[in-house]
Amino acid sequence: MSKKFQITGTCIPEKHYMVHMKSQIQKIVSEYIEEGQYFSINRARQYGKTTTLYLLERYLRKDYLVISLSFEAADELFCSLYIFASGLIRNIGKDLKMQNVSEELLQNWLKPISPEFPFHDLSDRITDLCSNSPRKIILMIDEVDKSSENQIFLSFLGLLREKYLKQQQSKDVTFQSVILAGIYDIKNLKLKLHPGEEAKYNSPWNIAADFNIDMSFSPSDICEMLSEYEADWHTGMDIIYISRLIYDYTSGYPYLVSGICRLIDEAIAAPPDHSGIEPWSREGVAEAVRLMLRQPNTLFDDMIKHLAEYPDLAAVIRNILFHGTEYSFNHYSTALNIGVMFGFLKECRGKTQIANRIFEMHLYQYFLSEELIKTDIQTFPNAHENQFIKDGALNMDLVIKKFVEYYTDLYQEKDESFFEKQGRKMFLLYLRPIINGTGNFYVEAETRDETQTDVIVDYLGKQYVIELKLWRGKKYNEAGEKQLIDYLNLYHLDKGYMLTFSFNKKKQTGIKEITIQGKRILEAFV
Repeated sequence: MSKKFQITGTCIPEKHYMVHMKSQIQKIVSEYIEEGQYFSINRARQYGKTTTLYLLERYLRKDYLVISLSFEAADELFCSLYIFASGLIRNIGKDLKMQNVSEELLQNWLKPISPEFPFHDLSDRITDLCSNSPRKIILMIDEVDKSSENQIFLSFLGLLREKYLKQQQSKDVTFQSVILAGIYDIKNLKLKLHPGEEAKYNSPWNIAADFNIDMSFSPSDICEMLSEYEADWHTGMDIIYISRLIYDYTSGYPYLVSGICRLIDEAIAAPPDHSGIEPWSREGVAEAVRLMLRQPNTLFDDMIKHLAEYPDLAAVIRNILFHGTEYSFNHYSTALNIGVMFGFLKECRGKTQIANRIFEMHLYQYFLSEELIKTDIQTFPNAHENQFIKDGALNMDLVIKKFVEYYTDLYQEKDESFFEKQGRKMFLLYLRPIINGTGNFYVEAETRDETQTDVIVDYLGKQYVIELKLWRGKKYNEAGEKQLIDYLNLYHLDKGYMLTFSFNKKKQTGIKEITIQGKRILEAFV
């Protein structure tokens, strides 16, 4: 059976094309396991936590006894201290039996525990197991935040903490290392156990070391995965170029990387639907991104759910996308911290940014769909969208021309503050139905601020660069033209577009085309 790209569940090296994370695993072992650290792997949904634990377990089993558990479907464990302790002994016993530990060690572990003092018995049982095992023992627990609001879970963390501290003082013997994996940071999680009870911020897991291993895929990581694929299929792809392109869209988010590769391999490379597109090419990657954004998936579903749950986070993201608002990153800002925890935001040179280009495109689509319900821009005659498509290509000249007419008719009396809050949103609302379903757009994060935005439109393999900005005088306009020229060179394009919102009383609205450094620029003023 041939290998496939995996996007759900654990990635298995023998079954799936994947990043093997050798350097990350070795770093976890040397910096955390061998040092006897207890730590949490807290990353966003579908960020490779379970696969990391699996690869780490495979690596460790030659030197350690590894106990691997999951709280994914363990609700029944949290009914009482006795049930939890008994259930944990039972589940760990199964894992020990699979690893062929001695019968004596197994039977001592499986002895019944005291109903009156279950956690005292559990603590003693852990001490006996770790004292008598010929190898040091690692405990891994996945999906720990499924029950993190339960007092029994906190009591279990307290037990681990007490034994860890006593082992440091040579007063006990316990696990060499304990690894908890989940989305929420157990060390700093705000907990509310029951309605009406005081919220708790501190967790017994404050002994845990900070886990600073980068689990995103670098371009070289993606190269490794695609090289394995290419060795099997001989597509002739430019592995370095395609790896970099995928990284540019995903910033190395594991699910998105594997998702693009899977769509190219299983959808685009399979005729007849995409037979006109070269699969492992820039057009193929763009098509995979388009398909991904059109299809529902659990990652995007979770994103929308969390935006509804955390309106302050939604407001931050709206302001970044539509107003170019810059937020200095601060770990103590609840909205920013939640956004990073869920993987929607990231910190870059002290500033807060959308985590990756695909998330940005998805968020634009979502917020623009919401806006269409509330704004009169939906009066744009969608029935005539075909007028913008000629010979399979997007006529961007006509798009800009029609927008100038549309905007001038409806919004010419608006003041400067209107554009700062609404101008770019109006253009994107206007653009979306024209390219919807066939093309996508994204914004260059490096140029997004309150007065300027560079929009990149990708339509059927061809790209268009449109600079949106406020009029700030002739010198500012010339600087904008220079920047647009730089982007045209970067994207190997001969023509670009500049849409300027001017509030000068002597302004002349309209369109003109100029040539600078051999590049044509269509400038529109409204």
